Amino acid sequence: MNVNMNFSELAKIININSHSKNKRGINQNADVFKSWMMPLGFKCQTFEREDIGNHILFISNKVKGKKVLLLGHLDTVFPKGTFETFSEDDSWIYGPGVCDMKGGNYVALCALRKLKQEFNEITNIDMLLVSDEETGSDDSKHLSARLAKNYDYCFVFEAAGKNHEIVTARKGVATFNINIEGKSAHAGNEYTSGINANLAAAHMIIDLTALTDLEQATTVNVGKCTGGIGANTISPKANLVVEARFNCFNEKLRVLENIYHIVDHPKVENIQVTIEGGVQRDVMPPTPKQAVLIKKINSLLGYELKTEHRGGVSDANIMSAAGLVTLDGFGPFGDGDHTINERASKASFIIRINEMSQILAYFMNENAILNKEKTHNLIKIA
Repeated sequence: MNVNMNFSELAKIININSHSKNKRGINQNADVFKSWMMPLGFKCQTFEREDIGNHILFISNKVKGKKVLLLGHLDTVFPKGTFETFSEDDSWIYGPGVCDMKGGNYVALCALRKLKQEFNEITNIDMLLVSDEETGSDDSKHLSARLAKNYDYCFVFEAAGKNHEIVTARKGVATFNINIEGKSAHAGNEYTSGINANLAAAHMIIDLTALTDLEQATTVNVGKCTGGIGANTISPKANLVVEARFNCFNEKLRVLENIYHIVDHPKVENIQVTIEGGVQRDVMPPTPKQAVLIKKINSLLGYELKTEHRGGVSDANIMSAAGLVTLDGFGPFGDGDHTINERASKASFIIRINEMSQILAYFMNENAILNKEKTHNLIKIA
């Protein structure tokens, strides 16, 4: 495919460090995006945050018809001084966020620009960019779920699959911090008077890991364990950091119930255990309404979009759990995300911009019919 896009504009935001804890950089990224979106006729609502970057919602004028939300995130995983510069060759662009997901946000922007050129006014299509997706969306998930009720469909711009698959399902994830408190004692002189928190933690690690069921694609991982003082002291404290992933609601219930049972029934007497955490993002299952939407998209495009299920989570989980018909993976194809080798395919930008332009044009035309306005056809990029 002949790639005739100029990526210098995208390079502008790639070169802004937008690590999740870099509030200033995230807000700078948001300001650049505002300068691109406002000329398209969008109003901007800023959700200011004190400790993290602001979330921003771009709002179009509303008419009768279906409402669509485009969803992305402003943050990346790279701290200052680690991976901060944009570069390119004939086939690829490189840099923090080129596929996860400043590149995806840019696909949405370019599709909206095509709509503006064709329809003059964009209606019923909004775009939300949050600032904390890479750290679990602990703040923005409440905002996203609240906003979801205003829309009928949501398109998320995480990276496409290798064969330009879109994402129809994602596992849910729960994370826990388990604190175990025993009693210290001299391991030589007072061994029996101690209560060994490390021993309790060891039993829990085994029992928690045993909840994994690979046939059900359910995993439970104790990713970090700490405890104790030294070899000559019975451990007074221990801590476990646990993650569970599941791809259906029954498995979620099974795993959560058993985790709490394990915590409530430690295998060392007189040990004290507390647990914090819970479901971070719920399951995103495939749904019949989603299948209807995909069938319509395939008809519009004239070919079948490949689909896939992913074990990783995104903000698509949040919107799906809120009842919104949600599809993910509409960003460009890339690889090496979360590493200094992150890159995105130039050709895939063209593909995704064309596809999203046609999809959004369909909704614009449907709403035009409802409102008795002129309909339009978008021309694909060569």
